[in-house]
Amino acid sequence: MRISRPLAAVAALCLVFVPQAALAAEGLDGASFGFIWALPFTGILLSIALGPLAFHRLWEHHYGKAALAWALLTALPLALARGAGTAVEALLHTMLLEYLPFIILLFALFTCAGGILVKGNLHGSPAVNTLLLALGTGLASLIGTTGASMVLIRPLLRANDNRRHNVHTVVFFIFLVSNIGGSLTPLGDPPLFLGFLKGVDFFWTTKHLLPQTTFMVVALLAVFFLLDTALYRREEGMPPLRDPTPDSRLGLEGLVNLPLIGIIIAAILMSANWKPGVVLRLPGAEIELQNLLRDAIILGVAFASLALTDRSIRHRNGFTWGPIVEVAKLFAGIFTCMIPVLAMLKAGPDGAFAPLVALVTDPTGAPVNAAYFWLVGGLSSFLDNAPTYLVFFQLAGGEAQTLMGPMALTLAAISAGAVFMGANSYIGNAPNFMVYAIARHRGVKMPSFFGYMLWSGGILVPLFVVATFIFFR
Repeated sequence: MRISRPLAAVAALCLVFVPQAALAAEGLDGASFGFIWALPFTGILLSIALGPLAFHRLWEHHYGKAALAWALLTALPLALARGAGTAVEALLHTMLLEYLPFIILLFALFTCAGGILVKGNLHGSPAVNTLLLALGTGLASLIGTTGASMVLIRPLLRANDNRRHNVHTVVFFIFLVSNIGGSLTPLGDPPLFLGFLKGVDFFWTTKHLLPQTTFMVVALLAVFFLLDTALYRREEGMPPLRDPTPDSRLGLEGLVNLPLIGIIIAAILMSANWKPGVVLRLPGAEIELQNLLRDAIILGVAFASLALTDRSIRHRNGFTWGPIVEVAKLFAGIFTCMIPVLAMLKAGPDGAFAPLVALVTDPTGAPVNAAYFWLVGGLSSFLDNAPTYLVFFQLAGGEAQTLMGPMALTLAAISAGAVFMGANSYIGNAPNFMVYAIARHRGVKMPSFFGYMLWSGGILVPLFVVATFIFFR
């Protein structure tokens, strides 16, 4: 993955310290944009959703070019319509204040998690499988859904590779570890980190999503245990299958990455609590000193992990740079295409998205939290949940202090919808398809795209309906 080193040179040339930090405005009047400006954003999300399924080989080799094409379809018309200076400032604002911090964190967590190897094997009984799922669910909010999925999917597969019925273990792993488990901190899932960058307190989600997350996790673990127990008992009377990985003592390698992840968490907490009032002023953006230091520390942690972790550990983990390179390229395009969309949403009832505003507000103008939960969740099921979160965050007003205070339930609905319902399909969240691919490679007969949706529709959707009535009415 390429991290923009020229940023340091640009910063050295443009450095100007001012006494009070503030975010630079993009200077775009969203009310003046027509719906046509949202087409590149829609196009790139549909490309990501359908490309790997309809044109797998072509997409695999050219997804970066597709992302660049959609980005240019946003940036060039923006420069022609609003002026090159305004377009450049808007791009720099988005890239420096949102994209780079986002991708640096993902890169660091991906690198550190890829250096942690769980070796050995357990017998995949219902109790052991439930314990592994619970462990992964808790781990997801600490090292991210991608990190937790990478660390634990292979131990789960090894534990169940002599079971006739093991598809359900991977399906529930995607539900819990790759999605719902990441709902309690900004480290857990990309949408929540974007919310943190917008001003949401680090522990806000821990407090306000704990009841909803607890309900979903307890319910899913209970359903899994009952299902796994029934299938396990059905196998007891059958001839045993050969176990390709006999049970052996568990062990953990790459322990140096655990304190490194702790440093990442400390750096994020530092940026949330230390406000020196100093900024680095660049064209289109003002980067607060604490955020610049946070990103530098996080990036340094990633390179420390590469230097300190034995290469054989990453090799045995099946670690490759492919997933994070794909995320970096695609999200560069997504963040570019979002620029006019976010401006349009900021215009509220005066913008092109006025009908969408009407869906999530009642006649008095108050937010309809259930509508936020299902609209965000429905889109996050098939489109990437990070930009979906940002779109509805902006639609709800885009002011973090207001959303954390008087509109706390609305922000909880947006956050829960984005994180929880990313589990509804293989393409709802980045780790889903990674887990699917690893499981298939290991010989698990994973359900098709629509087959998986029968699982999520039959198990997750009813729980989401119950959660709506309990939490978001």
